[in-house]
Amino acid sequence: MPNKKREFLALIQENKRLIFKICNTYCSNREDREDLAQEIVYQLWRSEHTYDAGYKFSTWMYRVALNVAISFYRSHANTGSMVSFDDCANDVENAIAEDTEYENEIEKNRQLLYRLIGELKELDRMLILLFLEAKSYKEIAEIAGITETNVATRINRIKEKLKQQITYSNN
Repeated sequence: MPNKKREFLALIQENKRLIFKICNTYCSNREDREDLAQEIVYQLWRSEHTYDAGYKFSTWMYRVALNVAISFYRSHANTGSMVSFDDCANDVENAIAEDTEYENEIEKNRQLLYRLIGELKELDRMLILLFLEAKSYKEIAEIAGITETNVATRINRIKEKLKQQITYSNN
């Protein structure tokens, strides 16, 4: 295979997520997504000579893929297998709401964790905070003035204690 064709296939491979995103947006079932993906790759291959290397490949690829997807959508719109814009908008709204709920839950758990850490004995609090700052056991041992083995043992016990307290608090 000529080097230019190999490079072109590598560019398609690097940007394949773009194809998946478009297929998932325009098609509701797996078979249609696969058909659309094949059609997009085929049209990219056929249109390769129109690509101007002075521009980003992904921009050109996106334009070709969207044109193929729109044509595909129009030809399959009456079959009911395509995703409507309203359905996509609802999915996006639901995903945003779920993300917000998830972020709120994470924030609530973070606050609980720090409250529980604040209730630990002074040395344990220092050890876990240094651990959360991604300090090595060796660094923590030097700062705390205890052995690395003692640091490892204490941190494991602290983590277990915090885990139990968080589980208890969330129930």
